[in-house]
Amino acid sequence: MRSIRKLVLHGSVAIAGMVSTPVLAQSARCPIPDEAAGGPSNVHTRHVETELQPTVVKHGDKPFTLAERMRQYGVPGLSVAVFHDGKIDWARGWGVRDTASCAPVTPDTAFQAASISKVATAVLALRLAGKGRIGLNRDINDALHSWKLPEDPKLAPHGVTLAQLLSHTSGLGVHGFTGYAPDTPLPTLVQILDGAPPANNPAVRSELPAGAQFEYSGGGYLVAQLALSDVSGMPFAELAQRELLGPLHMTRSAFAPLPPPAIRADMASGHENGVPIPGNYLTYPELAPAGLWTSAGDLARLLMDIQASAAGIQNHRLSPAMARRMLTPVKDNWGLGVALYTDKPERFGHDGVNRGFQSFMIAYVGKGDGIVVLTNGGQGRRLMDEVVRAVAADYGWPDIAAPATEEKTLSLAELSRAAGRFKGGGLDVVFEARPDGLYANAGAPVPERLLALSPTRFRSESMGVTAEFASDFSSLTIIEGGPPMKLVRFQ
Repeated sequence: MRSIRKLVLHGSVAIAGMVSTPVLAQSARCPIPDEAAGGPSNVHTRHVETELQPTVVKHGDKPFTLAERMRQYGVPGLSVAVFHDGKIDWARGWGVRDTASCAPVTPDTAFQAASISKVATAVLALRLAGKGRIGLNRDINDALHSWKLPEDPKLAPHGVTLAQLLSHTSGLGVHGFTGYAPDTPLPTLVQILDGAPPANNPAVRSELPAGAQFEYSGGGYLVAQLALSDVSGMPFAELAQRELLGPLHMTRSAFAPLPPPAIRADMASGHENGVPIPGNYLTYPELAPAGLWTSAGDLARLLMDIQASAAGIQNHRLSPAMARRMLTPVKDNWGLGVALYTDKPERFGHDGVNRGFQSFMIAYVGKGDGIVVLTNGGQGRRLMDEVVRAVAADYGWPDIAAPATEEKTLSLAELSRAAGRFKGGGLDVVFEARPDGLYANAGAPVPERLLALSPTRFRSESMGVTAEFASDFSSLTIIEGGPPMKLVRFQ
């Protein structure tokens, strides 16, 4: 599990204080929007509005309402899209897109998708690879013309490939990007890659052996962005519009530091402590890893297109073979651009974190079902987890989110099976079995007592993460509250 002090999602940035004191967001500053503003209501939307539950409950606990949880978690606005049998079943917004104007979230409200941008980028890259415009397994420098990734004979003797960039196995550094205030000068793509002013990140260079391990790298996606532009002869944003967003009718989407006027007319502002961040949002010239503005419905269209291709249906953005390659694990439960949940039935998805925004989406591989959730502030991850659980319970998708359960009492012998040191994805966690429970220490001053959901499944309340040990306790995998990161027993 991630550090008790800092939960690092695979979004654009590392964020601290995920368990900060909640603030009253829109309810303290804005009247509750008219119900009709959020979009059509039905039995499914009313279930979300009245049946939210955390992972662990006590006997007799009653569900929370969505309005209660938005206030408690300090989330001003929420947008959800649910698709079933290959069609959008419903899409709806709740709350406000900013607490200054109190304008309501609608089904069309655009949010920053943050690192969910990488999924769209991966589809675009695989589409060009399918057309023979760029090689998946060739040195990326063969595709780069306007800049070259510096050679590293020791760490990347054969260069770095596009497949490695998309699967976070390239060994390149720069986990994520922190964004720029709207009124500050933006660096060029080459300045960002070289870490040159006014870029606010270090240079993107080889730091680990290429192909040897999973190490999340937004910097790698920036290299892919430039390569796609170079081989197509088009700016990345225009290429994405022509090859992906336009054909999928993602009309509320754009790769842009500043979205076009049509999107700005109904877009969310990022919030901290219940108020819009300065300038309402940060800009991200790092388009491929972090710069997509989009709606929940548009992301649902993207996921459904991937599902259809993977099911063998022709005439989608990817060929069936390329879609299946995208959804094939490379290392540590990651495919090409997506996190993979490889236990049956298989699912895929991604999450995202930009300043003031948090997002999550997940979909089945073998059927046309899934969900997208976007938020614009507060403890968005906690609210998203509960919304996903409510939707999963409503539609009968227990593999997407397990039903709420009471804490289990385990014997010391049962707990001792999980004791030991586990490493993976940059995490190093020691588990200790005590008579009163299993404790996790990831470097914090005080170990955290985990809640037992089963003999193999445990919950960290401080981080909002649920992890499941393998049946032989040789590894554990995060299954809720974050990407499906795998940690392997070290001792």
